[in-house]
Amino acid sequence: MRPLLLGVLGCSLVLSVQALYSSSDDVVELTPSNFNREVIQSDSLWLVEFYAPWCGHCQSLAPEWKKAATALKGIVKIGAVDADQHKSLGGQYGVRGFPTIKIFGGNKNKPDEYQGGRSSQAIVDGAMNALRTLVKDRLNGKSGGSGSNKQSGGGSKKDVVELTDDNFDKLVLESDDVWLVEFFAPWCGHCKNLEPEWAAAATDVKEQTKGKVRLGAVDATVHQVVSSRYGIRGFPTIKIFKKGEEPEDYQGGRSRKDIVERALDLFSDNAPPPELLEILSEDVLKKTCEDSQLCIIAVLPHILDTGADGRNGYLEVMMKMAEKYKKKMWGWLWTEAGAQMDLEASLGIGGFGYPAMAAINARKMKFALLRGSFSDTGIHEFLRELSVGRGSTATLGGGTMPKIHAVEPWDGKDGQLPEEEDYDLSDVDLDDDFQKTEL
Repeated sequence: MRPLLLGVLGCSLVLSVQALYSSSDDVVELTPSNFNREVIQSDSLWLVEFYAPWCGHCQSLAPEWKKAATALKGIVKIGAVDADQHKSLGGQYGVRGFPTIKIFGGNKNKPDEYQGGRSSQAIVDGAMNALRTLVKDRLNGKSGGSGSNKQSGGGSKKDVVELTDDNFDKLVLESDDVWLVEFFAPWCGHCKNLEPEWAAAATDVKEQTKGKVRLGAVDATVHQVVSSRYGIRGFPTIKIFKKGEEPEDYQGGRSRKDIVERALDLFSDNAPPPELLEILSEDVLKKTCEDSQLCIIAVLPHILDTGADGRNGYLEVMMKMAEKYKKKMWGWLWTEAGAQMDLEASLGIGGFGYPAMAAINARKMKFALLRGSFSDTGIHEFLRELSVGRGSTATLGGGTMPKIHAVEPWDGKDGQLPEEEDYDLSDVDLDDDFQKTEL
């Protein structure tokens, strides 16, 4: 009888050690199945303890953590993760020892380490300090609440292509586009954390690459044929597919920003440089500038001043820069000096200083002028400043796009002076008065 009693007592002892928190506490128990919903997608500030039930320091902290949770109820959320049981969740946030406390504030992707004391008063003080910082950031217009984790800018699952065993080959393998494909399982906590980031990135990538890079998702628990083909063993697994090449593993970060950056790199690597167009009509200027965030316009010297070789040299410099900045998807245009005087006037070029270059933002009716040399170095510095939001800008003359005149395209040849007409005056009788005057 005694052994049985000891067995029951032993079992109760184990249970009491494991049960640091219960549903009656104000501490929210967090697991991979609810972490994304409760914390990541929340607008609230969270303090989350990652603990192990056998950890003596965790056991000492538990009553203080509960007191803090009760004091902060309705103000700051207090949670706890059994990181011994849910190792994947602890690993996701770099937990190396117990207890570890993290503050999930404005940017839920990058929680801050709690560095304060372990008493309930110290925890409350730390929480209120973090809350004041969050409120101040929001007041100053910085992202708050769930920050970049919430979908913004129109991101939604509609831009993530649902891929199946039946449509995978046609949509992905036979496509000329580049694909980033996530293989997921509905029960996977990491997949749930990735879902809003993947959806938001899909919208950004679709817009910024004009659909040339696509994001898709495969439920690997349902569509096992295609998942087995690519040896999917864990979730989420992301692979990159380019037509005619073996798929490669995606090695980047899992935030919206990381995914978009990798997608744009892939687009840049596989896209041809933008076309460099001569401004021959109003349609050319309007379409190029309205379809691009910026259109880069060069006004090149007259062909009589440079010849074909000189002009081609300038165009070659522009093409090199267009290739270098093709990820930006800017428009690239050129015209000959004097061919579009209204355009020159609106940019303040005014018939001198060729070659000249300007960058126009048609949406804001703003432009910036190249002040340096018309060379690889000079143009690169000019465009680099613009790409990071620096550089001096001015309002386009009149606040509207200038009038463009229809012109004939350059034929690629050297220019020729107009031929002078010869007049035969041998049979013309000059009257006496004229002859005398000339004499």
